[in-house]
Amino acid sequence: MLHRNTSGVGFLVVAGVLWGTGGLTGSLLAHHTGLGPLAVAAYRLGGGGLLLVAVRTATRRPVPRGRDARTRIAIVGGLAALFQATYFAAVQTVGVSVATLLTIGASPVLVLTAEAATGRRRIGPGAAGIATLAVAGLALLVGVPDGTRNLTALLAGGGFALVAAAGFAAMTLIQARPVPGLDEIATTGWSFTLGAALLAPIAAATTGLRFTVDPAGLGLAAAIAVGPTALGYAAYFRGLRTAPAGTASLMALLEPLIGTALAAIVLGDRLGPAGLAGAALLVVALVLEPRVRAGGRHAVSVSSDG
Repeated sequence: MLHRNTSGVGFLVVAGVLWGTGGLTGSLLAHHTGLGPLAVAAYRLGGGGLLLVAVRTATRRPVPRGRDARTRIAIVGGLAALFQATYFAAVQTVGVSVATLLTIGASPVLVLTAEAATGRRRIGPGAAGIATLAVAGLALLVGVPDGTRNLTALLAGGGFALVAAAGFAAMTLIQARPVPGLDEIATTGWSFTLGAALLAPIAAATTGLRFTVDPAGLGLAAAIAVGPTALGYAAYFRGLRTAPAGTASLMALLEPLIGTALAAIVLGDRLGPAGLAGAALLVVALVLEPRVRAGGRHAVSVSSDG
């Protein structure tokens, strides 16, 4: 069982690293093409989803059938649309770093709270300590917002980010219970294609879907569809087969770490001493979490044997 869970964490790490490129790539795509957040989200979901559907079709995998499979695809598709739309709205309002940190930072708290409330997981001192350490790291990494954004923008962006966090947390909890016969490639492909279909009409009616096609725009659109979307979410859903939802949501904190580093390198955002300390705390929390979880399982096993 430990080997299976370790394998699951490996997939979650891959997902977090890939997701770390998503906020910056989406921001660059929006800046280059003039697309709004809904349009960026629609192209991201549509590109990633259709890519995986094409892979399944090329390998002659059957279309998911059955009520449970279709219900899961519909629910995940709706949550994906909600998450992507509100996340990119937050990015546009308060910037890549703050939006990513608030969205992914709130998700572990929501997931752990839901697991404790529903009895799926007993939150012991170790798990609570890891979550507290991660939140402290996030607080240091985010820091105090500078004076370039007004209160209205900060509140609006924070609201978008928290809605996105709730959507991501719900998707994590739901996917922690796989549907027989529905693998991660099918779930990601068909759900995200549906999510894009939900977003596209709204995007077309508001900010529009048209943009001038050029190599740079196509490259950015392909990059966000393949890496952080198709591969990232397929890896995340695969990891959820064996790793607990609370662990998955904490491993997603790799996204703000990678996103912040990329923002510093590409956009010139500066990370001060507090931010560096916060990043270090996040790394410590992510490294310790699997060990604390394994120790907790061992303690429960010894207790029940005695």
